[in-house]
Amino acid sequence: MELQVVDIKGKATGKAVTLIDSVFGVEANDHAIYLDVKQYLANQRQGTHKSKDKSEIVGSTRKLKKQKGTGTARAGSIKSGVFRGGGRFFGPKPRDYSFKLNKKLKDVAKRSALSYKAKGEEIILLEDVIFTAPKTKDFLAVAAALNVVETKTLFVLGNEDKNFYLSSRNIKSSQVINVADLNTYAVLNADTLVLTESAATKLNELLG
Repeated sequence: MELQVVDIKGKATGKAVTLIDSVFGVEANDHAIYLDVKQYLANQRQGTHKSKDKSEIVGSTRKLKKQKGTGTARAGSIKSGVFRGGGRFFGPKPRDYSFKLNKKLKDVAKRSALSYKAKGEEIILLEDVIFTAPKTKDFLAVAAALNVVETKTLFVLGNEDKNFYLSSRNIKSSQVINVADLNTYAVLNADTLVLTESAATKLNELLG
C-alpha cells in the first residue's frame, strides 16, 4: 500500500512511501501477538513481591496449650499462619517473570500488529522532523496538525532525536520511540501510529 507523506503542519508534501505487503499486509497471527505481548508485559514486572513465612516471624516459641484434651486443634506456635500476625502460607517470593521468545516469532507478531494498523487506516506518514530544542509547545503543534492531540498516539522515529523525545514527555497520550525499539505491545496500545519517512523505510528493510 502507498501512503502520502504529510509535513509538520498536516499538509501533503506530494511525496508518497510504499508500505510493502510483506510487512503491512500480512494475514495476522493472533497467537504470535499474544505471546509477544505476554513476554513484553512479563519482562516489565520487577518480581520483588515478598511475604514472611513462619520462620521469619518474630514471636514467642512457647507451645500455646497442651497437646491433648482441649477439644480443639493442636497448636504449637503463635507464629503459625492460622493466627493473626503469623506467617503467610505459600506467600509470594521474589522471582524473575521474564522468558524468551524466538526472534522469528517476534517478527511475525510485529508484522501482524503493523498489518492491523494498516488495515484499520490508523497509520500516518510524517516527513522527517528534527527539533533544535526540546519544546512541548512545538510537539503539541505537530500533534494538533495531525489531529492526534487527544488520541493515544505512537510516534516512531527513524533516527534517534532526543529533543523530539523530551518535547513529548509531558504529553500522556503520546509516546515517542526509535524504530529499533518498536515492539508489538506499543503498536497495539496506540490508537494511531505516526511513522516518519525514514522509520517507514527502515521497517520495510528490517521486517520485509
